Amino acid sequence: MRKTILIILLLSLCGWPTVSSAQSANAEPLKLVATIPLPDVLGRIDHLSIDLKGQRLFVAALGNNSLEIIDLKENKRIHSISGLAEPQGIAYIPSSNRLFVANGKDGSVREFDAASWKMLKSIAYGDDADNLRFDPDSGHIWVGYGGGALSEFDQDGAKLGEIRLDAHPESFQLEKNGPRIFVNLPGARKIAVVDREARSILASWSTGGPLANYPMALDEGTYRLFVITRFPARLIVLDTVNGKRVASLSAIGDCDDVFYDAHRHRIYAIGGEGGIAVFQRRDPDHYEEIARVKTVSGARTGLFSAELDKLYVAVRKQGSQSAEILVYEPVR
Repeated sequence: MRKTILIILLLSLCGWPTVSSAQSANAEPLKLVATIPLPDVLGRIDHLSIDLKGQRLFVAALGNNSLEIIDLKENKRIHSISGLAEPQGIAYIPSSNRLFVANGKDGSVREFDAASWKMLKSIAYGDDADNLRFDPDSGHIWVGYGGGALSEFDQDGAKLGEIRLDAHPESFQLEKNGPRIFVNLPGARKIAVVDREARSILASWSTGGPLANYPMALDEGTYRLFVITRFPARLIVLDTVNGKRVASLSAIGDCDDVFYDAHRHRIYAIGGEGGIAVFQRRDPDHYEEIARVKTVSGARTGLFSAELDKLYVAVRKQGSQSAEILVYEPVR
C-alpha cells in the first residue's frame, strides 16, 4: 500500500497523470443540476432573459404565445403571461423593474410592469420585432425588426431613431466600452458594424463563405466576435478591430444561441441538433471544441448567466416530453 502511494506521489511530481486527474480531464465541462418543468407550454421556445436581483428567468414561449416566468430560487414557474403574438426577444430593466417583449407576428414590443405583470404599453414596429438589447449607459432599448432595421426607444416607449440595414437583423451585440453594435444579417450573408451614436453603418464583414449566421457572442476584452453559421455549421471568430477572420471550426447544427464564458474562456453553442458544443479558447486566435454535451433534439436557445454561473437551455414539448428548462453548471 505504501509502495503504491509512493508511486502515485512520484508520478504526480513528475507531471504524469494519475487516475484521478485523468478522470477529471475526461469529465464533461457542464453538469446538469436541475430540470424545471413548463407544463402545458406548446411549440417552439425562443430567447430568454434574467432578473438577477429577483432571481427570475423570463422565457419567450413563441409557439405558445406566452411569456413564462421562473423563480430560480425554487426552480419552478411562478407566472405566465398569455395573449402574446409569437414572442421572440426579451429585455428586463432592473432599475425600473420593467420587462419588454418583442413579438414577431404583429411586430409589437410590449412593456410590462414586472411586479404586477400589467401591460403598460405596446410599441408598434409593424413586422417581425425580434431581438432586444438593453444599453445600461443610456437606459435605452434596441430592437431588430422587419426587412432590415434597428430601432432605439426609451423606457416610456418613445422611439428615438433607427438605423436601416440590408436584411432582417438576427442576434446583435452592443459594445460596453464603445458605440458599436455588431449585427448578424443572414439574409445579406454578412455582419454589419453600426455606430449607435451616429446611427450609421461603419462596415460590413463576411463570414467567409458559410451561410445562415444567426447567433452571436462578443468577447470585448480580446476584441473577438463569435458567430455561428448553419450551412455548414461553423464557429467563425472575427477580430473586432478590422473584421479579419482569425478562426473557423466545425460547430453543432441548428444553433440559435451562443454565449462566451469570460471566466473560463469558453464558448457555449446551443444546437437544435441535440447538444451544446463547448469550445475552449487557447489564445485569442486559437480555439478547440472540448466537449459536446447531449441535450434534446430541437433545444437550440438558452441563456448563460456569468453572475449565477449557470447555463439555461430551453426544451420544447415533443411527444410525451413536456417543455422544460435544463440548468447546467460549468465545471473545471
